[in-house]
Amino acid sequence: MTSITPASTPATVETGRLLRLALRLDAVVTGGNGLVYLLFAGPINGLLGLPVPLQRGIGAFLAVYGVAVWLLARPAAVNRAAVLAIITVNVLWTVLSVAELALGGLQVTVAGAVWVVMQAVVVGGFAALQCLGLRGGR
Repeated sequence: MTSITPASTPATVETGRLLRLALRLDAVVTGGNGLVYLLFAGPINGLLGLPVPLQRGIGAFLAVYGVAVWLLARPAAVNRAAVLAIITVNVLWTVLSVAELALGGLQVTVAGAVWVVMQAVVVGGFAALQCLGLRGGR
C-alpha cells in the first residue's frame, strides 16, 4: 500500500545572488540607519521632529536587526523561516510607518514625514526583493 504525503517545504533554501544581495542591502542600510539614530538623535531631532528617546530606541532595534540580517545572509543555505520572519518584519515596518504617519501618531516635521515615507518605500523594496530571492530569483 502506498501513502500520499504532502510535499513539504524545505527548512533551508540556497542563498542565491538575489536573496543574498537583498538581505545584505537590508542589513547595511538598516544597521547604518540605526547607528545614525543612536549617534545623532539630538542633532537630527529638530530636522525630523522625532523625540530623542524614540530615535534611540528605534536606533538600537535597527542596529541589532541589521547585524542579525547580515548574519542570516552569510551561509550558503539559509533558514527559510528566518527569511520569512525578516520579510514579515519589513512588511510590518512599512505598513505601520505609513499608518502612524497617516493617523497622526507621529508628530514629525515635513522633512520627518518625507523621511518616514522614504524609509517605508526602501524597507518595502527590501521585502519585495527578499520574496523574489526566496522564490528562486537569481
